[in-house]
Amino acid sequence: MSPATIFSIHLVLGYVPWLLCFSAYFWPRLRTMEPVEAQRAIAVLHGFRFFGLVFIVPGVVGSALPAEFATFAAYGDFATGILAILALLTIRLPAVFWPLVIGYNLVGIVDILVDYYHGARFDLPSLSGQLGAAYMIPIIYVPLLMLTHFASLYLFLHNRHKKDRILESEALPS
Repeated sequence: MSPATIFSIHLVLGYVPWLLCFSAYFWPRLRTMEPVEAQRAIAVLHGFRFFGLVFIVPGVVGSALPAEFATFAAYGDFATGILAILALLTIRLPAVFWPLVIGYNLVGIVDILVDYYHGARFDLPSLSGQLGAAYMIPIIYVPLLMLTHFASLYLFLHNRHKKDRILESEALPS
């Protein structure tokens, strides 16, 4: 098998164990947690996205890694990580915390989707050796990040709808 084929298989199969693990262990727990605590747990994971800056460190990644891919991936991850850390620092300020939760999730999802687009555009599978030590990021880390972005937004919207239903039922005359 070619390195490009192996990388493509890794990209796809990276989601499978995380989906199985997430659905068996993480999702049931997150759904029973208080909304702020569930979001805190997810934000901690995303707080480590500063690690994506490794895509622009010479010697860690190869010089033939397309700069358009590396730069966007690095700074998209960095921005997401900073927003997640800010969310964690403002957890006691709901008016700041919740917009930051939404912000880091939207920035993070856009980052990952654009990285996938750039990966296809620049034929990243055929350049996968240029990722060097960063090879594991799209294979192991990104699937978990994407799953937790969707989980975070789902929990946010679900809890928001639950609050709206409670407020509506309290407003109804008895």
